[in-house]
Amino acid sequence: MSETIHQRRIIIGVVLCVAAFALVGIRLVHVTLLKSWDGGRAATAIAARADLTDRNGELLARDLPVKDLYARPAVFWDKREAARDLAKATGASERRLLNGFNNAKHPYVLVARQITPATEAKVMHLGLPGLEFEPGGKRYYPDGRNAAQVVGVTDPDNNGVSGLELGLQDEIHAAAGGKVATSIDMRVQYILAHEVEQARRTFTARAGGGVVMDVNSGEVLGLVSLPNFDPNQRGRSEGDSSRNIMVQDVYELGSVFKIFSFALGFEDHTVGLDESFPIGQGYKIGKYTIHEAEHMPATLQGRDILAQSSNIGTAQIALRSGATRQREFLTGLGLLRPVKSDLPETARPLYPVANWGAIETATVGFGQGISVAPLSFVTAVASVVNGGRRIAPTFIKQQRRDLRGEQVIRPETSEKVRNLLRYVVTNGTGRKADVPGYEVGGKTGSAQVPGPHGRYIPHALRTSFVAVFPAQKPRYVVFVILDQPHGTKETGGFALAGYTAAPMAGRVIQRIAPLLGVPNNAPPTKLAASQ
Repeated sequence: MSETIHQRRIIIGVVLCVAAFALVGIRLVHVTLLKSWDGGRAATAIAARADLTDRNGELLARDLPVKDLYARPAVFWDKREAARDLAKATGASERRLLNGFNNAKHPYVLVARQITPATEAKVMHLGLPGLEFEPGGKRYYPDGRNAAQVVGVTDPDNNGVSGLELGLQDEIHAAAGGKVATSIDMRVQYILAHEVEQARRTFTARAGGGVVMDVNSGEVLGLVSLPNFDPNQRGRSEGDSSRNIMVQDVYELGSVFKIFSFALGFEDHTVGLDESFPIGQGYKIGKYTIHEAEHMPATLQGRDILAQSSNIGTAQIALRSGATRQREFLTGLGLLRPVKSDLPETARPLYPVANWGAIETATVGFGQGISVAPLSFVTAVASVVNGGRRIAPTFIKQQRRDLRGEQVIRPETSEKVRNLLRYVVTNGTGRKADVPGYEVGGKTGSAQVPGPHGRYIPHALRTSFVAVFPAQKPRYVVFVILDQPHGTKETGGFALAGYTAAPMAGRVIQRIAPLLGVPNNAPPTKLAASQ
């Protein structure tokens, strides 16, 4: 009798063990093979991405291992409590979780994506059944706001959605596990961002930006657009903007555009630097009268038209070449089409289409009636000053320093423009951009801001400065812009580019030139002779 009882207990134990192992085996088969057959959650493949670095190897973007959290609400004993606890631990919406838990059509509910190890520990501490962690990746940007619009961001599935993350996506995927070196020099980027932000605050400007470009390779060493944003945060703080104003917005840039009128005049042999031009109080073209932004003398020599930024003088120079030639020239410089670069963001320029007559030729000549993206403008200037050869902007580090293309203007024209830009800084409106020893050349631009109904906003300016250095043998172009700055006590209330943008460009050059290996040719300081 006793043996029979013991035998039965052994048999029952064996059966229970076999059943338990069978259940475990069935569960393993279900999880590994059959899970997607019953409407369960299919695994999501997260594409690996290469690191993005600046030209010197500084890390700009990297994948960090994270996990996505899913839940099987069918095994929860209290769905409302589970939703509350998971929301508190992960930051997810409690209402969304509860709605998902109560939806019988979905056996799996996404709780949160890209959770950190610390959040995972909080979730595990809840002791809830039916939770599953799926490995994934999260893009991390160690420099935060610096170069945010240039580098761009990825979506929760680690696909690029803006900036170089999107524009270089093929290269980033192809080099997964490796690195993709950009043209950006974060030393230059930091300096440019600091100076633009300081000027923006000083003159309470709505926005600001800047570009530093190598004129011989087209490499963009720095590009700043303010306001910016933190790419490590999915949300935006008040005042943040992910819009890159240097490539996505177009502006009437005003007097910096006069550079092209003089380049065209030199090409067509229609302007002499020693030639006198009548200025007067206004210049009539049909029913229109062109005026100066500031008081000008009765006559100006050709070089002083650019140095003093005369609208009337520049209009006369532009009209000598005429509308057809002006349009051909600007087309050849790439200013009448969207600029192409490694950034996916771009903007179409605005210019006269149906009617490009005499008044349009005159106003386009001094930078009104035509709106272009700042990067497009900088690229055109680089082509004008680099010996007259076409250049294309690039955000990828190049192995060769000279990537200039075909000739777009004569080398002699390029040299004349460079000499004239140097004269603007030594004898004209660009004096505050001069940096001893670096032979800075440049041009100011103080443009009226277009408003509604085709009218300009009273007393509103966009000020800019474009600089090339060294002027005689240029290596870099620096361009800075401020949107609607206001004068200060120190500037006597003036907000013109000579007071706002020119000094900013000078400070940028003074700080970046030594880092870029540009020699300072300033004569040595003479010490006082000892008595």
